[in-house]
Amino acid sequence: MAHPSNYWKQDVLPLSILILTLVATECTVGIIASGIIMTLNVVSWVQKKASSVTTRILILLSVSRIGLQSIMLIEMISSIFNVFLENSVLYRVSNVSFVFLNYCSLWFAALLSFFHFVKIANFSYPLFFKLKWRISGLMPWLLWLSVFISFSSSMFFWNHKYTVYNNSSLSVNTCNFTRKLYFTETIVVNVMCLFSFGILPPLTVFIAAATLLIFSLRRHIVRIKNSATGSRNPHIEAHMQAVKETSCFSFLYILNAAALFLSTFNIVSTSLFWSIVLRIILPVYPAGHSILLIQSNPGLRRTWKQLQSQIHLYLQSRFGY
Repeated sequence: MAHPSNYWKQDVLPLSILILTLVATECTVGIIASGIIMTLNVVSWVQKKASSVTTRILILLSVSRIGLQSIMLIEMISSIFNVFLENSVLYRVSNVSFVFLNYCSLWFAALLSFFHFVKIANFSYPLFFKLKWRISGLMPWLLWLSVFISFSSSMFFWNHKYTVYNNSSLSVNTCNFTRKLYFTETIVVNVMCLFSFGILPPLTVFIAAATLLIFSLRRHIVRIKNSATGSRNPHIEAHMQAVKETSCFSFLYILNAAALFLSTFNIVSTSLFWSIVLRIILPVYPAGHSILLIQSNPGLRRTWKQLQSQIHLYLQSRFGY
């Protein structure tokens, strides 16, 4: 008679393959999308021999996301094949790099949203006009400051993996292996301090900028509708599209910040279900946000469609579909 653990392995192995497939697909799509954004902006920088603030932010954002999704993919593959280096230097470097790149991604996206808000929104306040005039000069300093904050916050994770659990151990079967997770006591205040440094500031900046931008766009839409004579107005449609895109960005951003907080501090690590959910959710934001950036930019959208058609033709010639 077969041992019960064999049934467990037979049941869980397909789930492991499914999770790996989903995460690998998300990471691959995200890496390709970020690579397109990075390549086109670098080419534009070289051709024009000058770069705009948006170009610099998009390049930094793309580089951070390519690195982040590569780490996610490697970590997922290593877990499936039972490769764990919990006490090694490589594991610590990977852990710190994961947190650092996540924080950088959050900060760069928040600064991109803030920059677009200042440039697009229309508020009749002297302080806002002054900020609009100086934002291009301030943004490089803000980018370097965000990198410094991200690096400083991530270094706290060199020696410890913070958790809110105390005094317990658990065997978690996530695929064809058994891994023991040991949880140590930590002070909730320390967790919240790290959260405040790494996640809360960019989250606040992003939400504030996105909310004010949506408010400004909707107010402008009302003004256009009141003064418009035709049934359809391209300006209204463009503004409505901007509102939808900003709303989608906000949803993905908040979802990612919450998932990152839960994952970084192991708050749901005792639950196999929620651990799997977090593994699937974390790659969604960088991939989804990069695709939305491509869709909202005509040049990037054109390149993305050309790449999709080339992939389709390759698959059709290779596999006959």
